[in-house]
Amino acid sequence: MSRFDIAIIGTGPAGLSAAITATIRNKKVLLLGSRDLTLKLQKAHEIQNYLGFPAVSGADLAAAFQRHIDQMGIEITEKRINAVYAMGDYFALQSGDEMLEASAVILATGVVQGKPLPGEEALLGHGVSYCATCDAPLYRGKRAAVIGYSPKEEAEAAFLAEVCSEVLYFPVYKEETSLPESVRVIREKVTGIENTAEGRVVKTAENGYTVDGVFVLREAVAPGQLVPGLEVDGSHVAVNRKMEASIPGIFACGDIAGAPYQYIKAAGEGNVAALSAVSYLDQLKRAQ
Repeated sequence: MSRFDIAIIGTGPAGLSAAITATIRNKKVLLLGSRDLTLKLQKAHEIQNYLGFPAVSGADLAAAFQRHIDQMGIEITEKRINAVYAMGDYFALQSGDEMLEASAVILATGVVQGKPLPGEEALLGHGVSYCATCDAPLYRGKRAAVIGYSPKEEAEAAFLAEVCSEVLYFPVYKEETSLPESVRVIREKVTGIENTAEGRVVKTAENGYTVDGVFVLREAVAPGQLVPGLEVDGSHVAVNRKMEASIPGIFACGDIAGAPYQYIKAAGEGNVAALSAVSYLDQLKRAQ
């Protein structure tokens, strides 16, 4: 398996800035995220404080970002990372049933919106999962529920339908679903997940649905769950001024590192995180 120097998770201003700086420093970069960059930026009506781009629309600024990375030959890999594990002198990044490797990791995923559902964290690994492609074999021939926070999650629900005896899908969005007939779509507000003798119960404002496993699928995983053992500060990663996190070799920048949630601040922190990651790799090389 090819090992990257730096894996960067997130394609907003922080992640793109980090990728540009790391590439300039001749590091082998794996940039993970959406090729559409960030919807938050795309939908911004007007940005007035981004240096060199007075009164620019979010769409135009995103187009400028895209031109920049294209000119530098930086490619975006559209893979969802479910977990990052420290393995000593490198990190293993889990994407479905695939493991990727990098010597350093920069987290630029933005802030995970909303709090975990009641019961979600307590049952994680005990009937609750964040990755259908990883854990689907555990529920072969069984009943599963999927709580999907965007239409992108429908693909994993469809995959589960090929393995499970029944799949219940709870969309946490207003768009129409496009799922196989074998998937039962339930438009009820999920209020929590409970553990009972019969199995896990997805609680809604109207009913309770007993299943064997529950998959909670969001655009991004909370940092403390994404990287086991990582020190967090609420919904943010705890970092110092070098954007270093509590685990050596892990860095964080942009909204995930805390307020203010400003595009120009995120880009600056991405630059700092990349420079710190490069310094970390140099120290690692000297130690070896």
